[in-house]
Amino acid sequence: MSEKTIQLEVFRYRPDADGPGFQTYDVPFHDDWVVLDALNYVKDYVDGTLSYRWSCRMGVCGSCGMEVNGEPKLTCAAFLRDYLPGPVRVEPLTNFPVERDLVVNMDGFMSKLDSVSPYIVPKDEAGGGPSAEHLQTPAQLDRYKQFSMCINCMLCYAACPVVGRVDEFIGPAALALAQRYNLDSRDDGRERRYDVMFQDEGVWECTYVGECSEVCPKHVDPAGAIQQAKLSGALDYYKRMLTPWARRS
Repeated sequence: MSEKTIQLEVFRYRPDADGPGFQTYDVPFHDDWVVLDALNYVKDYVDGTLSYRWSCRMGVCGSCGMEVNGEPKLTCAAFLRDYLPGPVRVEPLTNFPVERDLVVNMDGFMSKLDSVSPYIVPKDEAGGGPSAEHLQTPAQLDRYKQFSMCINCMLCYAACPVVGRVDEFIGPAALALAQRYNLDSRDDGRERRYDVMFQDEGVWECTYVGECSEVCPKHVDPAGAIQQAKLSGALDYYKRMLTPWARRS
């Protein structure tokens, strides 16, 4: 009995050789195989020149994000059985420059991520300094926990229509992580982040289409985080505006 197979249509681009195009491979079909397994089969047994990223194969590192039949997916979580009878078209993530085959350039994303200070800026409470202990209640943890699950897979950037239209837009993941730290009771960097989040290319560019939240493999809900940031930022602004009047009264 011949082995059951499924077709992969894989985007190929080698800037030092051929122009962009698709190459078709017949790979074995197994019910428990994911798209990443099929790509690894091609790499190991058919065409060693194929280039793509992957690491953990457990949906944790976020490095194997690609377009599978036109949808941003972690290929380690996209089962071949869900694409029967095939073919399965695999492409690099949309809205990113392609370096080679399925590998995209992440420099723009990393720069945007860095701009929002995605880390705790410690408070200097009672002279305790950064080394002081800052206790946190379960309720305080719950405020930001959902937004802390981001694995920087960039699927939300591939799905976002604004990212595709406005190159300078900071984007869903970076803004969601900024809000995660703004909600952390141990953090004192909100004003620093507000300078970035509320510029023209920040939260106000988001049109709340919600595709970023739909494709997120960790259910972070970047769209919700951005809307929260809009509201909290507006409230903070009005509080600052009203403070002088309150003092006069």
